[in-house]
Order: sequence, then structure tokens, then C-alpha cells
Amino acid sequence: MIEVVDNSFQLPKSAVRAAISSQLEFGTHPWSACESSTPGGQLWKAWIPAIIWLSFIVIESTDSFSSAHTSKFLWPILHFLAGIDMVRFESWHHYIRKAGHCVGYFVLSLLLFRAWRATFPRAVSRWTSRWSLQWTSAAFLATALVASLDEWHQSYIPSRTGTYKDVLLDSSAALMAQIAILGFFFLTRRPRCRVESAS
Repeated sequence: MIEVVDNSFQLPKSAVRAAISSQLEFGTHPWSACESSTPGGQLWKAWIPAIIWLSFIVIESTDSFSSAHTSKFLWPILHFLAGIDMVRFESWHHYIRKAGHCVGYFVLSLLLFRAWRATFPRAVSRWTSRWSLQWTSAAFLATALVASLDEWHQSYIPSRTGTYKDVLLDSSAALMAQIAILGFFFLTRRPRCRVESAS
């Protein structure tokens, strides 16, 4: 109930606390406030998974994971499980490798979003404190840069082929990861608190 003190209205303390909590979490001003960035120790923890996954991509970019080498262990598996012949295997092998591209860079984009979110100051806006265009842009551009450098590196390896088509494929996977993050936020967002006074 609204209390009347000295001919003025005063909201109950519970309503005031709810309003303050809502303002801190979602913001009520069109401009965003910023929290401090993650402490150094926690920042490293946020970057370690991305660095480890990036190391996997670097290793995958070497001759050891060329088409000639991956076919040696994929062919017996697919032949045993699906009974496919060598002609059909060539097609399967191609799409499996492209799927590996998508998965690898999709995951890298997710991990880089997590790392940049811990690095940049957190924007506390009326929309969200869990998603920012800054984090998404940095994650996508960094992943696209890695894809470009990866293909450039492969162009110097005789058993590998560097092509812009793979850069576009990897960048598309990175973009899909950021869209998935944004979609996940909207599906799991918490309802905004509202303060309603009773007469």
C-alpha cells in the first residue's frame, strides 16, 4: 500500500527495492551504464577454452589432416558401418570435411564471444547485460580472421588447398553461432520487474 507522510506519497520499501533491482539489471535510461571488466584471473579462464580450440584448428590446418590422411581412417569406418564403396566414399568424405569446418568455426565463434564478453566492460542496458553487439562483432570478425589466415596458411602446403570458398563457409558458421547466441538470449530472457502501487 502507498503510505501518506506529511501529505506526500511514499512507496513501501519492498517496492523501492524491486525498482532499484530492476534498474540495475535492465536499466531505465536509454544510454547504457557499464560495469567493470572481468578481473585478470577470471579473464584468463574465459580465454583458455578459446585458445585451446584455436590450437586444434592450427593443428588441423597441417598436412596431418589433409584429405589423403583423413581418408585413411574414415574409409574403414564408413565402409564397415554403412557398407559404402570407394566412389560413394569420396562424396561422403568431402561433406564430412566441410561439416568439420562448420563445427570447428561454429564452436570457435561461441568461445570467442564468451572471451570477449569477459574482456570488454559489461553493458547494462534496458535490453540485456548478457549480450552486446560489441561482443558479437568482435567474436565474428576474429573468427573470420582466423579462417582467412587458416586458408592462407594451407595455400603453402602441397597437400592442402586454400580457397576463399572455405573462408566463406567458416565465416557463415561463425555468423550462425552468433545468431544462435542471440536467439538463446531471447528465448531465456527474464521478464522485467514492474512496480505497481496499490491504492
